[in-house]
Amino acid sequence: MHSNIWSGSKVRLRPVLSSDWKEFHENDHDSEGARLCDFIHFPRSEEGTKSWAEYTSSKTFDGDNVFLAVEALDGTLVGSITANSCDTRNGTFKYGVAIFRKHWRKGYASEATRILLRYYFEELRYRKVNAYVYAFNVGSRALQEHLGFVQEGILREMIFTKGKHYDEYVYGQTKDEFQNLSK
Repeated sequence: MHSNIWSGSKVRLRPVLSSDWKEFHENDHDSEGARLCDFIHFPRSEEGTKSWAEYTSSKTFDGDNVFLAVEALDGTLVGSITANSCDTRNGTFKYGVAIFRKHWRKGYASEATRILLRYYFEELRYRKVNAYVYAFNVGSRALQEHLGFVQEGILREMIFTKGKHYDEYVYGQTKDEFQNLSK
């Protein structure tokens, strides 16, 4: 049987397709979900989302920085995952994962993250990954800890939403820690 490094038992990672616009547009209406991983943006038209999806699907890679769709094995688009701030000299990068609300608590974020980390650690020779999580995002904090990330610091009052400032937690995991958990 042929094995694909970008697939697991629940999800596969793939490029964003221009036809994905509708699911991303629907997700744009989840303001509370947006607040958990980024910030609440101004409303975007369907045409704006279509343009974004078209641009994203045709975009070439920016070094090792990537924005990928997370797709369930039945072909349902369930979210996205990114690797960014890739520093090949020091072997570090950041990642973020966002699963659409109706697909939460199905193990998609965990598996998508493991697939991404395996590729960056085993194929691209990175040594460390960091995740930045808003203090009020209890689900993401639990995900990082479930995946074996270590909370390395707190950036005080970094995020402003709902009329007040919140802390941002910095989580990290080394290649050795990842490999030890994968055994």
